Amino acid sequence: MTGSSLYCESIMSLAKQIRQGELSPVELTEHYLQRIQALDGRLNAFRLVCADKALADAKVAEQMLHSGNDLGVLHGIPYAVKDLFDVAGLPTSAGTHLLEKNIAQHNSTAVDKLSQAGMILLGKTNTVQFAYGGVGLNHDHGTPHNPWHAAHHVPGGSSSGSGVAVAAGMVPMALGTDTGGSVRIPASLCGVVGLKTTVGQVNRAGVYPLSQTLDTVGPLTKTAADAAHVYQWLQGPDPDPYEPVGLATQDVISDLAQGANGLHVAFAETTFWDDVNPEVEKAVRACGAVFTELGAKVSSIEFPHAAQALTFNPRGLALAAEAYTNNRKWIEDHFDELDPVVGSRLMVGKDVGAVEYLQCLMDWRVLRGEALEALQGVDALLVPATITPAMPLTEIDINSDKYKRYNLAYLRNTVIGNILNFCGLVMPCGFTESGLPIGLMIYGKPFAEDIVLRLGYGFQQATDWHLKTPDLSFVMAS
Repeated sequence: MTGSSLYCESIMSLAKQIRQGELSPVELTEHYLQRIQALDGRLNAFRLVCADKALADAKVAEQMLHSGNDLGVLHGIPYAVKDLFDVAGLPTSAGTHLLEKNIAQHNSTAVDKLSQAGMILLGKTNTVQFAYGGVGLNHDHGTPHNPWHAAHHVPGGSSSGSGVAVAAGMVPMALGTDTGGSVRIPASLCGVVGLKTTVGQVNRAGVYPLSQTLDTVGPLTKTAADAAHVYQWLQGPDPDPYEPVGLATQDVISDLAQGANGLHVAFAETTFWDDVNPEVEKAVRACGAVFTELGAKVSSIEFPHAAQALTFNPRGLALAAEAYTNNRKWIEDHFDELDPVVGSRLMVGKDVGAVEYLQCLMDWRVLRGEALEALQGVDALLVPATITPAMPLTEIDINSDKYKRYNLAYLRNTVIGNILNFCGLVMPCGFTESGLPIGLMIYGKPFAEDIVLRLGYGFQQATDWHLKTPDLSFVMAS
């Protein structure tokens, strides 16, 4: 097995090879650990790697398979988690040196669930400090390098390291969190699949919080089918009575192969397309023909609720208030040590009044109901994931004004879905002339993960964008 032979492999393909005896969990784990060692010095996707534990877990997974105890598709598959997820015995630093001694006593529920599925944790990936940013910058632990360009381009945030790790073939799956786009933006900019789940569908216990109202957990993978299998295992209610509880566990696998056939998808016009890069618009619009060929009804609809969602999110006040509350200790006692691109945003939440905060939440609740009424008869919306592809780091990391402008631009289309409590799937649908990925976002109604995954699966059966990989010769040469 060469160092790059498994570069493009999906979880589904790796699982098949394991069951055919062509590959073992130990060999697979060794392969990915070697790849991390070779690439991560330049790409900086990982905060830490737990190689010894991973190899020990791989041996256990292999012995179970040899004894006939097969846990399913995910058994023996390596993965990584964003450094917001507690892993017993490891620090959860949330992107800051201030928390580097924050050793978790227990696993997060998501990590426990994947362990029960037989998956093998390789390490923790870098994130924006306190997960509060859509560009992916981190001046504390370093900004991961988007693997699609030799010059340092931004990876998207806040699940920056997870997006880079999957895109560069260092893991076939990495967990992220999404509060305003933090799974979907890295998926779009790094050319991978990212699933934003509905609030309450995946247990958040043991995940460092940014917003109790908006935080969600979701996977970044190579394919929609992989995301479906990971989501199938992750689902489950939060035991905390103060946490939101979703619907009963969905079966998102049985109907996956039906793809887009018989579904109604619509391009949501107006706000989502304002100021969109022409190459992005052309690539996303072209997806309509693909879904038509797959048997879907494709239309265009006015969707003013997108603009209203932004209006009802003035300066991100509700999120800012929760972010400030969750990180108050660090803001008040260590402000000068915070990443400046994060610290200034966190301070916005300090002065949010109770009336402003509650008004935001009430406006969102009403708007969510109105949006669902407007989408009667429509199964999903098609929009650009981000309005521009990955930009050079030097273009953004100049001053606070530049950063704020790009941060708002990258978050623009994704945060709308968080406010409306939509689920969403992002996947590559093309590339710019300079070779940077372009992301399609499929928005589904709350708790319609099965629909967006069906559409994503169908799209990837008919296209090969997800099979393309970045040229990493610039890493090998460094």
